[in-house]
Amino acid sequence: MPKIVDHDERRRELLSAAHRVIVRDGIDAATTRAIAKEAGYSNGVLAHYFADKDEILLSALRQSHRRIRERLARKVEGAGGLAALRELLLDNLPLDAERTQETRLEVSFWSRSLASERLAEVQRTEADELRAVVRGLLAEARAAGELRGDDSLDDVTEHLLALVDGLSLHLLLYPGRLRRVDLERIMLAQLDRL
Repeated sequence: MPKIVDHDERRRELLSAAHRVIVRDGIDAATTRAIAKEAGYSNGVLAHYFADKDEILLSALRQSHRRIRERLARKVEGAGGLAALRELLLDNLPLDAERTQETRLEVSFWSRSLASERLAEVQRTEADELRAVVRGLLAEARAAGELRGDDSLDDVTEHLLALVDGLSLHLLLYPGRLRRVDLERIMLAQLDRL
């Protein structure tokens, strides 16, 4: 009797393997052969699920973003304004092992996206979604009287997102200079200034 294969589960396994290889060895080392080996399958199995390396990489990035969105939705359920913004921004910082891996995956895509319009477009779309949520929460906070001043919400949004990216990158690149507790302290101080 032929073995019944759960194709959705196998695809998730392959994407998890891609995620592990990218985080551990870097995006350039995430060859189809390395991903297949990490998953315990042949290269042929990988080819059955993905057209090429870029499709695997894009799928791994989208899977990571989907998990992040689901986690965030649970964290901010019932919250709004600055309370929800605080949770969202802290969740986007590498404050634990899981989020550090997510950050390493995300940062790995940045340089590759500069050379691949297909990857860059996915990055832009996903970043636009995050930007819209941050901007919306700031508008909600302003309407609730939670914000001081009348700074442009677009400028504040860009500032907060740049702070998330910069702090995250600095923690990864300069682990002796910043600790996770420093990232949280700096982000909370910035939110207090609002």
